[in-house]
Amino acid sequence: MATLVHASTVADCPYRVVCVLSNVEDAGGLKLAADAGVPTWAKSHKGIPRAEFDRLLDAELRAANVELIALAGYMRLLSPEFISGWKGRILNVHPSLLPLYKGLDTHARAIAAGDMEAGCSVHVVTPELDDGPVIAQARVPILPGDTPDLLADRVLAEEHKLYAVALADYARSLR
Repeated sequence: MATLVHASTVADCPYRVVCVLSNVEDAGGLKLAADAGVPTWAKSHKGIPRAEFDRLLDAELRAANVELIALAGYMRLLSPEFISGWKGRILNVHPSLLPLYKGLDTHARAIAAGDMEAGCSVHVVTPELDDGPVIAQARVPILPGDTPDLLADRVLAEEHKLYAVALADYARSLR
């Protein structure tokens, strides 16, 4: 998220980060966004039915005149109703070379499979988990002796580079 906020301040960037929302009230990104002058909203989803919570998110996004959603570290499935209301306008970054290794534990799964490379993907969000069209990928080698944590660090560095570029390209394509 920090990379997206920073990238949005460049003169030719086709998007602006107009708000940062979270279901984790003490998420570190909220402070970073607030420090950058970006409005924030946070509310725990605990005890709130998914569809009801997603209606709260939707209301906040629409009140901020959001046109495109970039998920960054949002570790909760969105309801099909929410996704259909934003069809084609939600992107996510995932730490694998989709369609490989949807869901969690992607780095451990790639190492266990004996893969020679791993990476990250930016994709359009659909109701199916990590299943939307991939719009960009970055690859990193899996090195001898890699652990999931070592691999995760290298993939995360690529995610930060890839997501800002992919988001900008996608935003331009919607104009």
